Order: sequence, then structure tokens, then C-alpha cells
Amino acid sequence: MATVTVRKLDDEVVHDLRRSAAERGVSMEQEARDRLRHPLPQEAPKRPDGNGKPEWRLEASLEEILALGRKPKEPIDHKAESDALYDYLDKQ
Repeated sequence: MATVTVRKLDDEVVHDLRRSAAERGVSMEQEARDRLRHPLPQEAPKRPDGNGKPEWRLEASLEEILALGRKPKEPIDHKAESDALYDYLDKQ
């Protein structure tokens, strides 16, 4: 077995590690080992309007799936879409 020393961890990281170790009833060292072995899943992305619900759904209807293969009814204005994207990113 190897030994790893990590210096200068953010206080927030240490606090989170200590909290999750206490919830599971294990040492911080064991919690760190477990997290390195099996990283925690990422949180679902949040909506820009801040309502806290995930931006994506895990279910789709057959109609929604079939619609992915259809041509759009009108041409896509790529410039307008990219401008909207950059405006959104500038606000972040």
C-alpha cells in the first residue's frame, strides 16, 4: 500500500470530508480512501432561473425521442443562437 499526503486543502473540503465521515460513522481517513476509490456523483445542473430543480429529465416520451430525428420546421439561425449563448455566458 502507498501513502499519500495532501497539503493545503481548502477548509470547505476538510469540513465536507469531516461531515460526511461523521454521517457514515467512519474516520476522515477512511472517508478519504472511500472517496478516492468511488468519487461522489456530481449534483444535477441547476436551472438558470434558480428554482433549484434539475434542468434535465431522465424520462422521455416516444414522441420526444422520434422528434430528435426530424428536420426542423424552419431554418436555424446559428448566429442568433450563438449570440444568445454568449450573452448567457457573460451573465455567469
